Amino acid sequence: MIKAISAAAGDVRAGLAGPVPSHLRDASYPGAARLGHGRGYEYPHDSADGIVAQQYAPDAVAGREYYQPTQHGAEARYAERAERIRAILARAREEDKS
Repeated sequence: MIKAISAAAGDVRAGLAGPVPSHLRDASYPGAARLGHGRGYEYPHDSADGIVAQQYAPDAVAGREYYQPTQHGAEARYAERAERIRAILARAREEDKS
């Protein structure tokens, strides 16, 4: 986990941080809809898998995979789950292309 945090922090130091995607921005105040905040947000718990192919990171780092779990100890369970999530997201991206 420390490697993931370090890699993400390195990207921020390199100026790769960017604005929060508009569908994740606060949509609870007057005028937010006019700005497009919250538009297109998909609630993961409404999905059968509990996972949606939605961009959460700023454009500058979209697609980066900071967390690379090992097969040691309890982390092996996380590696298994991360692989399953990546497979679900890859399948969703392929379906979007169709």
